[in-house]
Amino acid sequence: MIQRTPARIEAHLSDHEQRSWQQLLSGAVKSPKELLRRLELPEEPWLAGAEQGHRLFQIRVPEPFLNRMEKGNPADPLLRQVLPLADEAGHAPGFVSDPLEESGAIATTGLIRKYRSRALLMVTGQCAINCRYCFRRHFPYDEQRLSPHDRQRVIDTLGASPEINEVIFSGGDPLAVNDRLLSQWASAISGIPHIRRLRLHTRLPVVIPQRVCDELLKWLSTTPLQVVIVLHINHPAEIDGPTRRALGYLRAAGATLLNQSVILRGVNDRTAVLEELSETLFDAGVLPYYLHAFDPVTGAHHFDVSDDEARNLVRELLARLPGFLVPKLVREEPGKESKTPINLFP
Repeated sequence: MIQRTPARIEAHLSDHEQRSWQQLLSGAVKSPKELLRRLELPEEPWLAGAEQGHRLFQIRVPEPFLNRMEKGNPADPLLRQVLPLADEAGHAPGFVSDPLEESGAIATTGLIRKYRSRALLMVTGQCAINCRYCFRRHFPYDEQRLSPHDRQRVIDTLGASPEINEVIFSGGDPLAVNDRLLSQWASAISGIPHIRRLRLHTRLPVVIPQRVCDELLKWLSTTPLQVVIVLHINHPAEIDGPTRRALGYLRAAGATLLNQSVILRGVNDRTAVLEELSETLFDAGVLPYYLHAFDPVTGAHHFDVSDDEARNLVRELLARLPGFLVPKLVREEPGKESKTPINLFP
């Protein structure tokens, strides 16, 4: 049994920060016109393209994330991650709806087996924020919705697979689910003797820091499983004061915090930005983990950065940062038994 000190939130919060995460989640901006209005951007030339992209993949931007954007700046790196563009309706060779071929890796409803020792549980299809580059923007979540019968089948499948020692809560975003259900999942999984770790892949502590509430911290700090939380932060401007506090609470609950980023055109495709991101992450108690080469998903080709550009960026990071702050440059390739490192010196 891992001994942790239960963490409680006792900081003095502003009225804005005191709103519940559920209120902030349900109140996310879901209209291109509203997003432009809130950021003081003109409808011309942005609205027509935003509505076109919105019809393909709906917009969703929580207020805490929106408030970190620079008003009047259409090139703001946080806005660029969430603003639909007319480019999304275009087609590019090699860009497909299921770039990682996950549909062929579904072991049972809601459970994906791509690697030998890890299994990925699709806890929910809901996200707090809809990132325009998401490699699962076309994923058939409705087909993988877990009923009570499916949940037991997942536990049975995991119990019959002794090679699995780690379960990954994913989605969507697993923290979009209430803590009662997450605690039930964690409890059931912790009863399987060969499973040692629980990993959560989430963006919610970043886009809605209020999600790190007492209920979440309680079950995280009491599970006998080792807890690893892999955040998804692409730009240093995503980390503000409330986010830092939320990350501190997660660390106090005993979680190991890692970060994975995606290299994105117009967001973080400059060495200085990636350098600042690594330094800011570590200052907030998070270790840079992966820098993903772009997954070629339909509708997001305008974010693509070539492997040669990515190699140059990481080689420059090696000259600027200590090795432990340089994320591994990797690509996920369908059918491979692990992430594939991209050779920096081919």
